[in-house]
Amino acid sequence: MTLHENEIPVDETLVRSLLTAQRPEWAALPLAPAGAGTDNTMYRLGDDLLVRLPRTADNGQSVRKEQEWLPRLAAHLPCPIPEPVHAGTPTDAFPVVWSVYRWIDGAEAGPDTVRDWAAFGADLAAVVRELHRADLMGATRADGLAWYRGGGLRPCDQWISGCFDDCRTTVGSELDVDALERLWRAALELPEPTGPHVWLHGDLKPTNLLVREGKLHAVIDFGGLSVGFPDAEHATVWDFPPGARRAYWDTLGLDGLTWARARAWAIAVGVSGISYYWRTFPAFVAECQARLQTILTDAATP
Repeated sequence: MTLHENEIPVDETLVRSLLTAQRPEWAALPLAPAGAGTDNTMYRLGDDLLVRLPRTADNGQSVRKEQEWLPRLAAHLPCPIPEPVHAGTPTDAFPVVWSVYRWIDGAEAGPDTVRDWAAFGADLAAVVRELHRADLMGATRADGLAWYRGGGLRPCDQWISGCFDDCRTTVGSELDVDALERLWRAALELPEPTGPHVWLHGDLKPTNLLVREGKLHAVIDFGGLSVGFPDAEHATVWDFPPGARRAYWDTLGLDGLTWARARAWAIAVGVSGISYYWRTFPAFVAECQARLQTILTDAATP
């Protein structure tokens, strides 16, 4: 499935050629597809390893961030995160950096895997709290750790306004796009965040949260790792049931302004996802639609 115009083709033959050239001791291990997101394609390697390859050259920076910072952040967090064990170098066949990580067992967070959503929300909040408390270790947004979700809402308005227009054309009959835009515009009138910058995961949606024995076990995919304001970090809670959202809010003690800005970021990510992936990634579009409908339902609930 090709999602981007500048996507680099990847298959098992390519992955084995990379391993043969750079880690020949792993080249004969069993290799199987392990999923693909919007930015990376994954293969499980043997029982204990995962190969992760960026879909485009632009995503190479995300790989470098993970390789540099995940080993330093791991000690600060109360759950496992990916552990890089090989920093793959570019080749003629694959001209982008890539990675091999330790495999982490677990299932995607969802109704069939999470035992207690309130406990899950509290546990996720505890991970976020520790990540946001972690020392920046000298890192700044100027060090390649800037991402739009760690800044203010207003610089994104022109782009997101175009996405609202796209959504009216595509899913306008299924979503109240006008109501979503009103929530977005109301958030633009709020004071911009002024607190200190913190470490941000950037994409704490269910597919990036692994569950074992009914509980949150690990956080994966730090491709959106950045330094910035924390509001957007909370945007993905609208992907979870109400009990998880309430427990998350209570555990972190979030105020109303932060929650409103987080909701605006959730709207922005949802409408931009529908706009960009409408023709290429229907499953992701469905996720965005579900998030936006949850926001509308929440907003309409007294």
